[in-house]
Amino acid sequence: MIRAIALDDEKLALEVIRAYSDQIEYLDLIQTFTEQAKAVKYLNKFEVDLLFLDIQMPNLDGISLYKSLKQNPKVIFTTAFSQYAVEGFNVQASDYLLKPISFERFMTAVEKAKKELELQSDSIKENTHITVRADFKLYQIPLDDILFIEALDDYIQLHLESGNRITARSTMKGILKKLPDSRFKRAHRSYIVPIEKVKAIYKNTAKIGEHTIPLGNAYKEGVLKSL
Repeated sequence: MIRAIALDDEKLALEVIRAYSDQIEYLDLIQTFTEQAKAVKYLNKFEVDLLFLDIQMPNLDGISLYKSLKQNPKVIFTTAFSQYAVEGFNVQASDYLLKPISFERFMTAVEKAKKELELQSDSIKENTHITVRADFKLYQIPLDDILFIEALDDYIQLHLESGNRITARSTMKGILKKLPDSRFKRAHRSYIVPIEKVKAIYKNTAKIGEHTIPLGNAYKEGVLKSL
């Protein structure tokens, strides 16, 4: 089941999305919003798979709003203005729907998002890669390349074996949900570690390569049990 929400400042547009969503068995449109602040507050609290998002809205346009989100749901942009299509695809949108939207076109867009979500899920199940959106790009990062993940306010930073770092807007809870539980554990409120790379535990720290990672009291036991 795909968990989705929709944001559009026009109630009629939301009614159309609701009517179409109700006809697709595997699509669950959980909430609709006409106010950006309420939608963002919901997204900061709950994980969703798909976002239907109008581009031209008061205050902040849909593309800028999507770039600012902490989590990384698939997005289908909706708008009455075709000139935004290229910009929409530049942020790796699953699709772009031009109003008025037909059910057939809506169904095609949802199918595309479904296939992308399935591919993403398969990668997690196979314990091979994680998909992260950063710098307006989608990165497919091999799980074997991750040294540890660090929280930085509203962002997370992936420290890689190569020495590179990828900074993405996400919560620790959100990124942990994308990782296989058998391989990655929360070690501290600000750190996630790959269990196979923990070389030693000393008091309240874990050694990963040249890095010393703090172990929080609430997470230490879980790390030790997984070693």
